[in-house]
Amino acid sequence: MLGFLKQPVVVTAEINVNLVALTVMGLVNRLWALSYPRAVVFDEVYYGQFVSLYMKRIFFVDDSGPPFGHMLLAFGGYLGGFDGNFLWNRIGAEYNMNVPIWSLRLLPALTGALCVPLAYQILVELHFSHCAAFGAALLILFENSLITQSRLMLLESVLIFFILLAILSYLKFYNLQKCSPFTAGWWFWLLLTGVACSCAVGVKYMGLFTYMLLLAIAGVHSWHLIGDQTLSNVSVLCHLLARGLALVVVPVAMYLFFFYVHLTLLYRSGPHDQIMTSAFQASLEGGLARITHGQPLEVAYGSQITLRNVLGKPMPCWLHSHKSTYPIRYENGRGSSHQQQVTCYPFKDVNNWWIVKDPGMQQLVVSNPPRPVRHGHIVQLVHGITTRYLNTHDVAAPLSPHSQEISCYIDYNISMPAQNLWRVEIVNRELDTDVWKTILSEVRFVHVNTSAVLKLSGASLPEWGYRQLEIIGEKLSKGYHQSMLWNVEEHRYGKSQEQKEREVELHSPTQADISKNLSFMARFTELQWKILTLKNEDTEHKYSSSPLDWITMDTNIAYWFHPISGAQIHLIGNVLTWASANVATLVYVCLFLWYLLRRRRKICDIPEDAWRLWVSAGGLCVGGWAVNYLPFFMMEKTLFLYHYLPALTFQILLIPVVLQHLTDHLCRYPGHPTGCSAVLISGDEGSEMMGFIVPAAALTSGTLHYVPSVVTLPCLPEGHGENYSVNACTEPGKVNCSPV
Repeated sequence: MLGFLKQPVVVTAEINVNLVALTVMGLVNRLWALSYPRAVVFDEVYYGQFVSLYMKRIFFVDDSGPPFGHMLLAFGGYLGGFDGNFLWNRIGAEYNMNVPIWSLRLLPALTGALCVPLAYQILVELHFSHCAAFGAALLILFENSLITQSRLMLLESVLIFFILLAILSYLKFYNLQKCSPFTAGWWFWLLLTGVACSCAVGVKYMGLFTYMLLLAIAGVHSWHLIGDQTLSNVSVLCHLLARGLALVVVPVAMYLFFFYVHLTLLYRSGPHDQIMTSAFQASLEGGLARITHGQPLEVAYGSQITLRNVLGKPMPCWLHSHKSTYPIRYENGRGSSHQQQVTCYPFKDVNNWWIVKDPGMQQLVVSNPPRPVRHGHIVQLVHGITTRYLNTHDVAAPLSPHSQEISCYIDYNISMPAQNLWRVEIVNRELDTDVWKTILSEVRFVHVNTSAVLKLSGASLPEWGYRQLEIIGEKLSKGYHQSMLWNVEEHRYGKSQEQKEREVELHSPTQADISKNLSFMARFTELQWKILTLKNEDTEHKYSSSPLDWITMDTNIAYWFHPISGAQIHLIGNVLTWASANVATLVYVCLFLWYLLRRRRKICDIPEDAWRLWVSAGGLCVGGWAVNYLPFFMMEKTLFLYHYLPALTFQILLIPVVLQHLTDHLCRYPGHPTGCSAVLISGDEGSEMMGFIVPAAALTSGTLHYVPSVVTLPCLPEGHGENYSVNACTEPGKVNCSPV
């Protein structure tokens, strides 16, 4: 029973020395003297701010992309014990001892170092020689721009790492598909492909380009799989479901998980709160939550409220009025109603308060029990400080003459009666009997007399309007644009009928935990929309460039300058590598079109297996370059040289691919093309024969012999002088022959 103990336990392992050497060189190259310079370098001033906010758990919004990359940088700060106390306000500022700069730069450096062995393995999985793979890895290792970008607290090296990991994982999965589908290794590489794709997209939206490329490649492979008659219908269905799960469901779930962690970590109110809705702000600790905590949930007749416009553009603002009136005549000569101005004011102010009044009653206090306002109810809105009613009539708005003016009514004892009835429409209601709720309800106010909708135009009023934003009555409005929607942000039940007492009364202590009513998906949807639509004003940067400048490397970026020693850091590429990459891309495209054209004429210059390898390698490398480069021509944003680095990485991988192809197929037989040449052979008229053909070789008695460029098939009948020619290359080394 214990006989196995008589023999020693032997463990054998295969070690790829090339891979180990490349990994070590990459680590040394990227990690050596990582703390130098101990100063803020270029975009570290940008990413460092987010790291500090993570350390302090303060909410922020970054319109440049998803939060996963920022979380990785913050994780480096966490490992180094960073508390977030550093003022990131100037490039070149010296880091104090409180900032663990080595830890903050560690993850970008590690991912940059691992890109070197990944490049090696990708070419091996593409079935190129180890020499070609080693060359590609060395080019990645010594590329100046990749070294610079990976040694700083920046995200491009992290993005490229996940892009290459996704490519390698899919290639390993695809190669296993041929021999051992649905094994543990097969599932591992397929799932890792989806995870790496989601991580790439989670770092920067540029990762979406490579993700779409892989989905397209997987789609083509799946289409071929469907046509494989050796597989049963059930097997094909399982293959498609597995790919859908790993390449679609897993990336989406991972992407949502990134935001879940982001929103869980950042639970405190911060400087970016104002661009979010009131409901979102109330879900954060401090800030608006401190104000709204304990306020009544249901809006009732007599409620004192502030109304915030849902759109939040051009800036968050609240419905506002003050004692100033519209000028009798505007600068263009048009007249106004000379009523009290109503605007949208971008700051908290006592003049933002309004009272919800029942048109059938005079009281401005909440009854006991409160009478809630529901969808479809008619209300009057009374300005809390001036006690004038929100009003509109058939008078043109000051800056939007096709819309109605909104005012607070002043009785000038002329023939212009008040028209101050408004119908409350809850846009996000579930039932037509829903109650108007604080923060949660998005409400539209429709004027009863004219059907005009209370709307923020976004235009800034002149000096007489204190540069506040114009409010209008939109006629014949269809749909629910956010500029027409309002939500109650601050709310209290009015208790005093006297004006002076009303101004100072406190809100009711009725408890309502608003934050629990906002789900993760609601917060994710809002944050995602803000990331996609929030646009900072793009200003021309001295180091910005166009995509055309990148190919020729006719640009660079000065990252850092030491004021005393004069030492500098510039982002600039290796001229030889960039030029070789451009030449390799041009050579590949020309050769591909040449081969394609000649194959259309049924002339095969290279064997079929070499053609398939050429197409697959080019589809990955040239395709990766194209999808990561061409979209920038359509982007209206400030662009920099580092945006080109993912595309450059694919170009670098193409260099040894083209060199090996030229060596194997175009330089081996000087003066003689490799592959299928048109030949003349003998055979019967009308017959079609299949014969083997290789470069300058023929089949004689079942054995390959090197002869001139003529092929003789001895199996053809004798005595018939018909000429035959090659008309197709259907398999590696095979041709179809037909009479001519």
